[in-house]
Amino acid sequence: MACAASWRALRPVAVCAALAACALPVLAQPQPAPEAALPAADARQWLTRVQQAARIGNYEGTLVYSASGQLTSSRVRHYWVGEQTFELLESMDGRPHRIVRHNDRVQTLWPQSRVAVVEKRDTLPGWGTTPQAVDPLALESYELRPEGASRVAGREAQVVRLQPRDMLRYAQRLWADIATGLMLRADVLAGPSELNKVLESHAFSEIALGVKPRPEQVTQLLDRLEGFQVMRPQQQRTTLEAEGWAVARPVKGFQLAGCLKRGMAAAGDPGTVMQAVFTDGLTHVSVFVEPFQPERHRQELHAQRGATATLTARRDEHWITVVGDVPVPTLRLFADAIERRRP
Repeated sequence: MACAASWRALRPVAVCAALAACALPVLAQPQPAPEAALPAADARQWLTRVQQAARIGNYEGTLVYSASGQLTSSRVRHYWVGEQTFELLESMDGRPHRIVRHNDRVQTLWPQSRVAVVEKRDTLPGWGTTPQAVDPLALESYELRPEGASRVAGREAQVVRLQPRDMLRYAQRLWADIATGLMLRADVLAGPSELNKVLESHAFSEIALGVKPRPEQVTQLLDRLEGFQVMRPQQQRTTLEAEGWAVARPVKGFQLAGCLKRGMAAAGDPGTVMQAVFTDGLTHVSVFVEPFQPERHRQELHAQRGATATLTARRDEHWITVVGDVPVPTLRLFADAIERRRP
């Protein structure tokens, strides 16, 4: 399950957006009924503002994540200075760890085990330590439905629901700060057969917006690796075709966002794993392909924690791991979609 662990390290741990350059407008009054979808043009404008908000801003806060009956919190700092991004995330519960990011330089430190993972990450959609944007591409697979107003972390927020047009993905309910566009909370919802229960949630319990940027708070923690076992997994851009693979049956609504070849993080393991990332504009699915190793890949399985599902399968001399915040049947479609193309 090294692939799945790598994906979790790349996955955004905060479903939030940065401060927008201009305020996110309140949707025109009177608002549609809660179950009525916004016209496509209005929904696209709303999501475009949120996407813009994900790029810039300066904020500090405490982010709480809940799934499968477990609750964890992290201290988050995000600064945007002169086209540069500085992020710091420090766990406040469970096993201590710290993620430090300056642009594409990312360092993850585990103090108890004295292990540090140092990477230069080639950015793909949905990758980072804190922000997640909602791309207007999502409107091809979701309807945007206003659901009134609420408060999160003491701030007024507009609530919307992204309702999927099919059963391949989950609905999400989003709380966007009315004054700034910052996404304060995001819930992933199960389907109607499960009474739309919340599978997982990310929410700020407290947040300070528009703070004075302090990038030195981030950069001073970079390269402080004395006493740590340093692991430096390598990665490079590639394509499915260059690696001898192809998507024979595309999964409806998902587009290939990019493909990387990564060095395995396990010490002494010279192998590589290919990672293809697919997105529907809201959620992401990663397909990992690596050489089959009987001592490691013992049993095909599928599992789920919160909204995140994992599926593994053997394909001749390769092992495929598919991970994403989608139902398990959708992961099976991805596992079946990718095929080996012989020269």
